[in-house]
Amino acid sequence: MATGTTDTDAGPAGGTLETRGIEPVPLAERHGRPGELFWVWFAANISILGLPLGATLVASGLTVWQAVIAAVLGAVGSFAIVGAISIAGRRGGAPGLTLSRAVFGARGNIGPTLVSLISRLGWETVNTTTAAFALLSLVTIVTGTSPAAKDHPVITIACIAVFVLCTVLVAGLGHGFLVAVQRWATWVFGALNILVGGFLVATVNWTAVASATPAPIGAVVAAVGLIAAGTGIGWANASADMSRYQAPSVRAGSLVLSAAAGAGIPLVLLISLGSLLAAGDPALAEAGDPVAAIRDMLPVWMAIPYLVAAFGGLLLSNHLSVYSAGLTTLTLGVKLPRVYAVVLDVLVTFVGAIYFMLVADGFYTPFIAFISALAIPITAWVGVFVVDMLRRRYYDPDALIDTSPTGRYWYRGGIEPRATTAWAVAIVAGYLFATVGPASTPWFTGPLAGTWFGENGLAWVITFVVAAGGYALLGGAREPR
Repeated sequence: MATGTTDTDAGPAGGTLETRGIEPVPLAERHGRPGELFWVWFAANISILGLPLGATLVASGLTVWQAVIAAVLGAVGSFAIVGAISIAGRRGGAPGLTLSRAVFGARGNIGPTLVSLISRLGWETVNTTTAAFALLSLVTIVTGTSPAAKDHPVITIACIAVFVLCTVLVAGLGHGFLVAVQRWATWVFGALNILVGGFLVATVNWTAVASATPAPIGAVVAAVGLIAAGTGIGWANASADMSRYQAPSVRAGSLVLSAAAGAGIPLVLLISLGSLLAAGDPALAEAGDPVAAIRDMLPVWMAIPYLVAAFGGLLLSNHLSVYSAGLTTLTLGVKLPRVYAVVLDVLVTFVGAIYFMLVADGFYTPFIAFISALAIPITAWVGVFVVDMLRRRYYDPDALIDTSPTGRYWYRGGIEPRATTAWAVAIVAGYLFATVGPASTPWFTGPLAGTWFGENGLAWVITFVVAAGGYALLGGAREPR
């Protein structure tokens, strides 16, 4: 049975409510162009969170120039993978995790889909919390009161609600409205980021930047892995969600370029700026609240546009994430119209943000460590899916939404054994090389975490190789009869 209604649809250029759920988009309604996706990915990555990521690289021992190289390789390279996976969306016209049913089976796909949803909701909670802190800081600057959230519980909840409502407005209306908003809002918040960034560059300690000692090549390799796992890899299974409206005539190379350039440009600039700032002030990398740490570096008159830019950048990222999470929720089998699935997802993040801001004490860092650890099962999915995509040219649109035992993608008991086995084995292999949890007090250290691959943060690379290689060796991507 189909999930979601199909009476009308907004399409890429539409401005009305998108009522399509996870059903494949008919060929006659696919008119999208790669330029639209460029702006979608650009907007989703102008979040201020790129600054502390750059600061972390310098705190780990890299010079600014090494951090820039790592940013180019990690961000652009990982989003090239995102662009490559979006080719499947153009082929099948369905969301990424829905297309994944053809690879893992109707039941076998539940595991990858659930991991993706948990990761998406986790990062949305981080976005919501950080943006609410930014809005709260803006309010307290205007009112001249304490910026502590627990001193203003009502205002804090109101700040969270504003962010959530702005997210629902765009993500709820759907693909066409989201594409339009992402494009035009990029110019507004991008300009604010340039203004603030220019001011921050003037505060850089260039003497400290020039005198820094280069780190070993292994540290640079680890930095590339950190950036890739924290940026593109996390978006990989959402790429087809946006490309499903692309015209069949769109070239694969254009899709790859739109994602790599669209996300790579803002990420490289923000990560580079963060590394410049941290070279003169290492404390930035240790800040529990990166938004507040950078705000304190600015005079009040510049802090206001900075906080507006921070709020806007996080909002643009959240639009895309929540839209994707809604589709992922439907893929799990939740019987709701798409817009209601979006509302359900943001209610979860609303409650999570309230907990972080008003109840929890020091839980923010371990929570980010937890959802970062989910990069390994997501990477395992990427490895299997990419190999399958290289050999599969067709997705049966009716079978994608037929999860009954008579469906084409039911396979054996609802599970495609080769794909599911490769995915599971790759996850185990990845965690053997991984350290899970905060760096100071890890929860789990894999028996091979002390090897060169483990010490340099390349557990996700091991995961990808095992997943892709294992699936290929098992003879995956054989179409069922």
